[in-house]
Amino acid sequence: MTGLVYKSTGSSYTVKTEDNQQFECRIKGKFRMKGIKSTNPIAVGDLVDFELDQTTDEVIGQINNIHDRKNYIVRKSVNLSKQTHIIASNIDMVFLLVTINNPPTTTSFIDRFLVTAEAYGIEAVLIFNKIDTYDEAMVEEQLFLQYIYSQIGYKCLRISAKEAKGIDELKALMKGKVSMFSGHSGVGKSTLVNALEPNLDLKTKNISEQSKQGQHTTTFAEMYDLSFDAKIIDTPGIKGFGIVDMEKEEISGYFPEFFKLKEECKFNNCLHKEEPQCAVKKALEEDKIAWSRYNSYLKILEGDDEHYRTDIYNDDRVASDETRK
Repeated sequence: MTGLVYKSTGSSYTVKTEDNQQFECRIKGKFRMKGIKSTNPIAVGDLVDFELDQTTDEVIGQINNIHDRKNYIVRKSVNLSKQTHIIASNIDMVFLLVTINNPPTTTSFIDRFLVTAEAYGIEAVLIFNKIDTYDEAMVEEQLFLQYIYSQIGYKCLRISAKEAKGIDELKALMKGKVSMFSGHSGVGKSTLVNALEPNLDLKTKNISEQSKQGQHTTTFAEMYDLSFDAKIIDTPGIKGFGIVDMEKEEISGYFPEFFKLKEECKFNNCLHKEEPQCAVKKALEEDKIAWSRYNSYLKILEGDDEHYRTDIYNDDRVASDETRK
């Protein structure tokens, strides 16, 4: 039998077949050990083959094969830094939810996520959520951030899930596609899914007033069928986004505004640091490239993986003086 993985808890998987039958499945022991370097050998979005175990009273499927993936989103595992964690696979579009202050989303986090999406050929869209909660200063900061990324070519949406603003535009983008929502805990992923499909009634939690950080609501990735011909993968909130499997020479290629200028650099292998006649640095000096983007590039180049901390917001908030040089 063949089916699509809709839910992963780490030890068991919910698989749905083309005729909408759902089966709880596990991985065969030998299959689990076969050259898998990630913490989760099977991810939501995977197409798998499985066979039903008829030896027990409970109907359990045994997964014995994963079909080739067209793409996936991967990051470093939080607990095992030498391993990777596949967030989801076979995605048509990924939406990164960004909030300005409740909780804050750093430009470093945004850029790491976008670099990974570029590397795996997945269209990325930025959702600026909770716009109904912003004061004048926050609106200014959000619009400045939106300007930076829209100039690069990224689609940006301004949304209030609670007031249903921007929902129709989001639905139009999602129709006929498998989409994934990601972002920090507390940015409103589950609330937004509920706004798209109220009947799902996903659990939500309020922001912790003491820490201004989100509380984990979704504890594992899960795919949902939506009534307007779309699928959405809701994922757990993540604190940091560690880049994996990238050589230094290729990183700039995943910054679209850097890639456009690469041929104008004097050296073919220019890393856009100390090299003379670097087109990227020239554009930076002329304010044609955002300092926040260049700073993110340097951090990735130097192997700074944020250490999965959420106490770094004052270092790279988009409205900082450093960002607006």
